[in-house]
Amino acid sequence: MNDIRTTAMDHLWLHFGHIPSEGPIIIERGDGCYLWDSDGNKYLDALAGLFVTAIGHGRSDLANAASKQAETMAYYPVWYSTAHQPAAELAAKLAELSPGDMDRVFFTSGGSEAVESAWKIARQYFLARGEPDRMKIIGRETAYHGTTLGALSITSIPPIRAPFEPMLNQLVTHVSTTNQLHCERCEGPCSLHAADEIEAAILEQGPETVAAVVLEPVQNSGGCFTPMEGYWQRVREICDKYGVLLISDEVICAFGRLGTWFGGQKFDYVPDMITFAKGVTSGYAPLGGVITRPHIAEAFQQADELVWHGITFGGHPVSCAVALANIEALEAEGIIDHAAANQDLFRMKLESLLDHPNVAEVRGTGYFYAIELMKDARNMVPFTQDEASALVAVLKPALLNRGLIARADGRGAPIIQYSPPLIAGPDEFDQIVEISRAALDEAITGLSS
Repeated sequence: MNDIRTTAMDHLWLHFGHIPSEGPIIIERGDGCYLWDSDGNKYLDALAGLFVTAIGHGRSDLANAASKQAETMAYYPVWYSTAHQPAAELAAKLAELSPGDMDRVFFTSGGSEAVESAWKIARQYFLARGEPDRMKIIGRETAYHGTTLGALSITSIPPIRAPFEPMLNQLVTHVSTTNQLHCERCEGPCSLHAADEIEAAILEQGPETVAAVVLEPVQNSGGCFTPMEGYWQRVREICDKYGVLLISDEVICAFGRLGTWFGGQKFDYVPDMITFAKGVTSGYAPLGGVITRPHIAEAFQQADELVWHGITFGGHPVSCAVALANIEALEAEGIIDHAAANQDLFRMKLESLLDHPNVAEVRGTGYFYAIELMKDARNMVPFTQDEASALVAVLKPALLNRGLIARADGRGAPIIQYSPPLIAGPDEFDQIVEISRAALDEAITGLSS
């Protein structure tokens, strides 16, 4: 297997990584919540790949669904005047599962493309309605929405944006997150200022120029920022008041990650569009898309307009067949119900880490949590930026060497983030906590020395 590492080092360009100067770890196989590398080392996949593998690794039923569809018809596009059965059936199933009256699906091959497509659909929607000045987007600080140029314009993470700033549009305004630990605006119950900032941004930009507000149900980047009570209802009210579309970016949060099929069911709101990817196939095939409410398609129909946008592999028949098998299994085996039933136990186990002097907060919901780390959590003393960077650099291998795949991240305050397959249970929760504690002790000792 050293030959594979050498091949990867010489020829493979790692995403969000340096060009390899040494052979990367070669992940060879998976089963349930666990992965094994080419040296036989076992890892608990507490990140579900990359918030992807909802149903767990090694499912032959999903592999068989892909094989059966490929043998029948491997590829044909959902293009202009043609479609195929897997895409049509999956679109109908997604409409059934999504909140409210959402009823139509535009397929892509991934999450960045889904966000890009939602913006394009929003642009054409307003053109069809005779409102050509509506192009702008309101997003949130620190948020990640993808890396294609449109999606990257909505993303608000400086290091990811920096090389491409001259290529990005200037149509996006970023407002505050729902990070309540570091909020200095409220004493006592939250005043919903984070939602009210969205209204202020719309007014500042001019309501007639704003197309959409793009938000995650629970914000990933920064560490699982959950909304305060009433936040989503206030955002929906603001969007309705100014005729702005509400886009719920659920590339991570859908398909059980929050203990519900979609964020709207968790937090009681119906957006105008949902972007999705990742969990729709549990990673067994690439697929993403946009689910819309009836008034979106009706604007195109009334204006007799084409959707001037398409992606070759969007709605790929094999991917759609895998998605249907994935959803069937999630339903038949009660996997999302399992996550909903165990989410509080998962949180309780993680909260046992609050006795650690460097763990300041546990936040999140469903099977999507983060712990925030501080230099002195009892007195709310944060790490300096240099200290935080050094801590994250040590934490990553400390977790991995102990057999835990989790995300140690420094976008904002340093965090460890957890997003295990939805089939995980008490044994996996205990392992996550045990390894996290040991790795954190090692990292803090290394930082001190």
